Amino acid sequence: MDSKRQLQIGELIKRSFAPILQEHGRYIYGDAFVSVTTVKVAPDLSQAKIYVSIFNTNDKEGVLKSISNHTHLLKQALVQRIKSQVRRIPVVHFYSDETIDEMFKIDAMFENVKKMYPPSVQEEE
Repeated sequence: MDSKRQLQIGELIKRSFAPILQEHGRYIYGDAFVSVTTVKVAPDLSQAKIYVSIFNTNDKEGVLKSISNHTHLLKQALVQRIKSQVRRIPVVHFYSDETIDEMFKIDAMFENVKKMYPPSVQEEE
């Protein structure tokens, strides 16, 4: 269970990092659409895991690698936004969030089941 302070810092980073990706993202990863879904902060507030969803590209790993390669630039922009609200800026790490992709896969599976068993067959049973 995360502490109240961890949740606050995580939300602050999430809200501050989204505009940074909009501002610098086009130069880093091109036309892909990247959004911050979750930020998990370590109990000592020294590290932050930033989970991003990546759309509009087939090379999600390449986009994530490009973001990771530009961590220094992105962290500098983050520092400018939150330096007055935190004492120590956490080390950031980026991870891909596959939750939405999994949701689409499960939805497609349900659609296939509906096609296999039309409503008229289900009503008779």
